Amino acid sequence: MMPQLPIYYENGIEWTGENKGLLSVTGLPSLQVATPPEFGGQEGFWSPEHYFVAAVNACVMTTFLAIARLSKLEYESYQAQATGKLEKPEGEGYRITEIIIRPTLVISQSKDLERAGRILQKAEKQCLISNSIKAVVRLEPQILVANAGESIS
Repeated sequence: MMPQLPIYYENGIEWTGENKGLLSVTGLPSLQVATPPEFGGQEGFWSPEHYFVAAVNACVMTTFLAIARLSKLEYESYQAQATGKLEKPEGEGYRITEIIIRPTLVISQSKDLERAGRILQKAEKQCLISNSIKAVVRLEPQILVANAGESIS
């Protein structure tokens, strides 16, 4: 079933003092957000930059889960680390110019090594967050076969 478009995702933010705020969405837990320490904020808080990179990382994962389910790919685990590169290109303002996602996927059968790689690549290409931003998003996957020691990178 395809959802009716457009879909709107809303949230609110309230300044809570100093360089901090509280993000809220109806029906979900609120999230604290603060200016990153590199720009005068405090340690120990998620920044918009963290959330930005996390949104891409989460989107790639949820897109992978959907494609893997439709493709009937058997896997045992998925985890990923993401790194966003903040720069100030000449003549421009600060921006995240690149996000590298390093998923580790453990598949059930070695016969699925190449297919799993294709599904991961497709997930990155179809991730709606990746497709909505200027930053280049690169995938650097590692796929393991449970109890086999085989991998593809």
